[in-house]
Amino acid sequence: MNTLVSTFFVLADSAGAMEPRLFDLDWQLFADAFLMIIAIFVLVFFMSNLLFNPARKFLADRQERIKNDLDTAQTEKADAVALKEEYEAKLREIDKQAEDILADARKKALANEASIVAKAKEEAARIIEHANVEAELEKKKAADEVKQEMIQIASLMAGKVVAANIDTTVSAGLVDETLKEIGESTWLS
Repeated sequence: MNTLVSTFFVLADSAGAMEPRLFDLDWQLFADAFLMIIAIFVLVFFMSNLLFNPARKFLADRQERIKNDLDTAQTEKADAVALKEEYEAKLREIDKQAEDILADARKKALANEASIVAKAKEEAARIIEHANVEAELEKKKAADEVKQEMIQIASLMAGKVVAANIDTTVSAGLVDETLKEIGESTWLS
C-alpha cells in the first residue's frame, strides 16, 4: 500500500499541478495519522484494562474499606456511649447504695447511742439507789450508835443517881455534866 500511495503522489508531483502549501498534506500523512489514532485507541484500551482498571479497583476497594472502617468506628462509638451510660448508671446506683449504707449506719449509731445513754442512766439510777440505801444504812447505824451511846449515858447517869442518892438539884447537875462530857454535837445531829 505504501508503494501505491507513493506512486500516486509521485505522479501528482510530476504533473506539476500542485501549488505550494503551508504544510505538506499528502496521503502518507493521513495514513500515518490514521494508524497513530488507531494505535492510541489500542494503547488506551490496553492501558485501561491493564493499569487504570486495577487502579480504579484498588481505589474502590480502599474507599469501601474506609467506609467499613467509618461504619465500624461509628458502631463502636455508639457502643462506647451505651457502655458509658451503663457505667454511669451503675455508679449512681453504687452511690445510692453507699448513701443507704451510711444512713443505716447513722441510724444504728443513734440507736446504739440511745441504748448506751439508757444503760448509763439505769446504771446511774442504780448507783444513786445504792448510795441512798447505803446512806440509809449509815443513818440507821449512826442512830444505833447514838442509841447505844444514850443507853450508856443513861446507865452512867442511873449509876451516878443511885450512887449518890441525891436530890433533884444534884441530878440536874449530873445531867448537865453528862451532856458536857458527850458534847452538844452528838445531840444536835
